[in-house]
Amino acid sequence: MNIDRLHQLFLNSSGISTDTRKIRKDSIFFALKGENFNANEFAAEALEKGALYAVIDEDLPNEDKRLLQVEDSLKALQQLASFHRKHLGLPILALTGSNGKTTTKELFNAVLSKRYRTVATTGNLNNHIGVPITLLSMNEKTEIGIVEMGANHQKEIEFLCSLAMPDYGYITNFGKAHLEGFGSVEGVIKGKKELYDHLKEHKKLLFLNLDDPLQKEETSYPHVFSFGSSEKADVTLKYFREDSYAGIEVEGAKICGKLTGAYNGTNMAAAYTVGTYFEIPSLEITAAIKEYSPQNNRSQIILKNNRRIILDAYNANPSSMAAALENLSGMDGSPKIAILGDMFELGPEAKKEHQQLLDDYSTSPVDKVYAIGSNFSQTETTSQKIKKFESFEAFRAWFQPSEFNAGTILIKGSRGMALERVMELI
Repeated sequence: MNIDRLHQLFLNSSGISTDTRKIRKDSIFFALKGENFNANEFAAEALEKGALYAVIDEDLPNEDKRLLQVEDSLKALQQLASFHRKHLGLPILALTGSNGKTTTKELFNAVLSKRYRTVATTGNLNNHIGVPITLLSMNEKTEIGIVEMGANHQKEIEFLCSLAMPDYGYITNFGKAHLEGFGSVEGVIKGKKELYDHLKEHKKLLFLNLDDPLQKEETSYPHVFSFGSSEKADVTLKYFREDSYAGIEVEGAKICGKLTGAYNGTNMAAAYTVGTYFEIPSLEITAAIKEYSPQNNRSQIILKNNRRIILDAYNANPSSMAAALENLSGMDGSPKIAILGDMFELGPEAKKEHQQLLDDYSTSPVDKVYAIGSNFSQTETTSQKIKKFESFEAFRAWFQPSEFNAGTILIKGSRGMALERVMELI
């Protein structure tokens, strides 16, 4: 089946489905494959549950004409998304980076939706499947699309850009994330910069943080809109902290939202800059930033039983972990307690990075560190403030409420550690 015909069917459907547990009535089901599943086996079930058509890539005994066979279902999904993006022709803002992508994406959406009809990546659907699904969720009414792009190896951002064809782009930062796939920090930088490479090749616009020395290198490119502490920036601003929260000051006006950590100040500044470029009044930009409240275990501040808890357990890497601990160290009040989980996808660097983190904070203003996971348990330390546990189950079995009955508590670890479970204990 050619993509033009598939696109016509798509335009007359209710959208895309890839999971038979969540079939949308009158949608087109794409039978995707993974290491542990083959959705071709559920194509008939998808039709029974209300799908208009099912796109398959294997011969099936069922001769239902609603089964649309292609060579590769995933490639068909990606090609359909690219075709649809060209069909709509709307402006696309893409973003990537080692840390803060999802929060920044949500801030962009909060600001831009003040004046435009926007569609943004849902959750973290930012990979080779998620980006096509995001593009296919846009329609003729969409005025700006916001696409988050994640990557754990070279050429992945390049491929996602070939699908989304962004008109604008922003990289949050370059850090020690996915070292197992990228090989090194230099590999991370090269991989993330594939977004800027694509934009420059097509003479599109870069949003740049001039306080980031790596991004500052891009200012020789003529299509740039920047922010930072320099007067040379298109949006000049300052950063500050108000109690537990990050803030930015622009033209004498202070904006403080509901996000903690200096890194979130940068995310807020990027959102302010994007809003300024798209000519949204400053009062509306300010309101959007102040109204935004983090969810899904990302930099959430929770007050519970005389404790101030920073729940930042969605993900972690050495760069984001160090930033979160630095933020905790600088906060008022005591005791300051860190409950940390293993950082994943670090490859051969895992042992060194976990050891380095504990070494750095053995003499910091943080009063107690509880390090959980097999990587942390293999570190060596003589610090009395650090207690190690091989697993969350071991931490749960040891847990003593009296150790956590006051103060500020940071909870942070990689997604696989699911450290939000600590909230059940305290």
